[in-house]
Amino acid sequence: MKVVRNKMTNEQKALFIIFGGTGDLAQRKLYPSLFNLYKQGYLKKHFAVVGTARRPWTNERYQEIVRNSISGMEVTAQQANEFSSHFYYQSHNVNDTEHYETLRKLADELENKYEFEGNRVFYFAMSPQFFATICQHVKTQELVTEKGYNRVVIEKPFGHDVKSACELNDSINKYFPEKDVYRIDHYLGKEMIQSIPALRFSNNIFNALWNYRYIDNIQITLSEALGVEERAGYYENAGALRDMVQNHILQTVALLTMNAPTMYADEDIRKEKISALKALRVYDPEGVKQNFVRGQYGPGNGQVAYREENQVDPHSQTETFVAGRIFVDNMSMAGVPIYIRTGKRLTKKETRIDVVFKNAPYNVFGHGKLKRNILSFKVEPNPGMELRLNGKKVDFDQYSIQSMHLRHEHGEEIQSKMPVGYEKLLYDVLQGDSASFSHWDEVYYSWRFVDSIRQAWDQENLPEDAFPNYACGSMGPKAATDLLKEDGNKWHFRPDEA
Repeated sequence: MKVVRNKMTNEQKALFIIFGGTGDLAQRKLYPSLFNLYKQGYLKKHFAVVGTARRPWTNERYQEIVRNSISGMEVTAQQANEFSSHFYYQSHNVNDTEHYETLRKLADELENKYEFEGNRVFYFAMSPQFFATICQHVKTQELVTEKGYNRVVIEKPFGHDVKSACELNDSINKYFPEKDVYRIDHYLGKEMIQSIPALRFSNNIFNALWNYRYIDNIQITLSEALGVEERAGYYENAGALRDMVQNHILQTVALLTMNAPTMYADEDIRKEKISALKALRVYDPEGVKQNFVRGQYGPGNGQVAYREENQVDPHSQTETFVAGRIFVDNMSMAGVPIYIRTGKRLTKKETRIDVVFKNAPYNVFGHGKLKRNILSFKVEPNPGMELRLNGKKVDFDQYSIQSMHLRHEHGEEIQSKMPVGYEKLLYDVLQGDSASFSHWDEVYYSWRFVDSIRQAWDQENLPEDAFPNYACGSMGPKAATDLLKEDGNKWHFRPDEA
């Protein structure tokens, strides 16, 4: 398979206009990521950032905030000052046409000062309800340039169902073509998620076995130890299904089940991911009941129940946990169950993927049950891979078999150089590489699948005592374990039993 990447080796010239520039996302993720690109020389003299929000800040105040956001990193005072000097602030009302006129004049002034060659990145770090308005004004007030590129980066959620997602997409595509829209999912920037295609398609030992003949099941776990924290207001309307399954988990499913692209280029990768998501088996209400489990955390481990959190309805039936059995009905993975689970207040924070292979059809050793080979992607907190094999146990009395684990973890030195999710994705935006972003068709088929589950749940009349059904510090409700037990399987990752 040929690899095609537009490798960026020189300084990149661009103006970033961040709508929501005073927010938590910008300060925690965007500014540190931009600073890392600056330190590596990808951003130098010919870049600037304009932050917009309603707050009446000055450039000096904004630059101070930027310096504070990178203060915990390896940075000298000179670097911090030089970097922050490229940041400018405009108090901005997204509904006010005159404010876009002021923004255009500032952008043109910065173009003359920094010589971006017309390259502009519009980053929407705010509520999706403003996306259409911003797109309209950016286009009609001529903030887009004739020379260079104009790219729009939008954060999830991309709607809350198929209908709203279509409306949102139409409102954006009215002003910006699909090729210029970058729907960011920070999970796709994680090193071990990006390693899935490399392991699958560059090693024949796995490439040849990556199908229903040899894979018994795949398990995806995104467990969080924290509760909803300050996101309770958002979470009440989203729940774990919309917040985690529709995007992070289904994007991971696509990478695990897609066919090999002709070339490792964004268009070829996108084509295969769309094909995999289109092949998701969509359930009717009875199928949802048989294949999906939801839960909500109760008190335990010194923590309060979800219904006792601030901004949460004391009778809430919002799920804080989801487990499910997914099937991708394509030629290579048909019939392979993909077990997924994600939840709040679980035993520990960890993201991992376990690919469980089928046993040999006959045990020539004639005693005991061979353990299955398992390939594990450890996404976080300690990125690495592990392969469980069977091997001979050192024993004089008899020839016996034991499990052996081949492990590779990225050491501290490698981890220190490893780009964080947003850093890698911002780098890709500058390159015009959309391989690690969600194409509209991917979003559509993901919502089509999730909507079938949400609608089935909404039709159920759950009794008041249905929730809570798992304690803080556990790995979710018992029904999530029973889901695998029905197939003669069990969760490979069981930190609550350690």
